[in-house]
Amino acid sequence: MIFAVDIGNSNIVIAIMDDNRNVHEMRRIETAKQGLVTHFVNEIKRVFQINHEKILVDKNMSEIEGVVVSSVVPEVTEQIREAMKLITGKKVLVIRNDSNTGITIATDFPDKVGTDLIVDAVAARREYGGKIVIFDLGTATTCSVIDEEKYLGTIIIPGVAISNEALVKRASQLPPIEFKAPKNMIGKNTVESMQSGIVYATAAMVDGLVKRVEDTLLQEVTVVATGGIAGLIVPYCERNIIYEPDLLLKGLWYLYDQNK
Repeated sequence: MIFAVDIGNSNIVIAIMDDNRNVHEMRRIETAKQGLVTHFVNEIKRVFQINHEKILVDKNMSEIEGVVVSSVVPEVTEQIREAMKLITGKKVLVIRNDSNTGITIATDFPDKVGTDLIVDAVAARREYGGKIVIFDLGTATTCSVIDEEKYLGTIIIPGVAISNEALVKRASQLPPIEFKAPKNMIGKNTVESMQSGIVYATAAMVDGLVKRVEDTLLQEVTVVATGGIAGLIVPYCERNIIYEPDLLLKGLWYLYDQNK
């Protein structure tokens, strides 16, 4: 078993994964950008109920083989690496742009491509192969295009939550809303109209971008979606889209396995 850690802009996802890439336990803590190592040690122990050598009561720390980390927040990467080392007593592998990933980054500035996008690409290539479009719907919405072992590039869009927050802040008559599918696609009230915009407009964007990518590549692609809000959006897309909530964690598992 390993700890797989995904450091995102809003949250840090920490999962315990077995040798078959299955997630046994997963917890989230806030990405406290000013947090010290001791803060993260305490937070991780708290959410996993780590008591001495036990994790979640029924797992021994000795079952943990190692730790792998992906981060898009450089200011906390080292703190998390040290915290996980202190907790597990094991070596921590931090995935970077120059790590052995098996993916060629065919962009103008390969060192600027987000580590999370590379890890997603590794998982999608190993799971599906061929030409792949990956949508990661998180703080930002990213659309990554993969051709076999080559990362061709990315489309970056403001995330759904960010866009909605800006809309509510700038438009005085628009209220905060719950993110869920509306009863009617053509909204009958303000809340329903905003929910329709979130769900159906985002789904239409996904469908439309896939078509344009296929037109550019002159070939059909496999489409994979992941990220916090993907589960809400995918059912309303017209395209056949594979929903992979644990795509990045699977990518971390693959990278740990080939680099350990």
